[in-house]
Amino acid sequence: MKIEILGTGCAKCKLLAERAEEAARGIGANYTLVKVTEYPDIVARGVMTTPGLVVDGVVKSQGQVPTVAAIQALLQ
Repeated sequence: MKIEILGTGCAKCKLLAERAEEAARGIGANYTLVKVTEYPDIVARGVMTTPGLVVDGVVKSQGQVPTVAAIQALLQ
């Protein structure tokens, strides 16, 4: 599974990346985490508010930092 964190590197973006990794490890997922930091690339994915969480090309959340449990539910 490919997990993308969309954001310019703010504190919320970093927290989302940490939580996404913890969530993926927690469910034993085979994943790749990619950080997308360029604004044109973020907007091209349809995300207008960062941070954004994209899983296998599908936007799962934007503008918030879900809990680890919530991210695990999104990954399954």
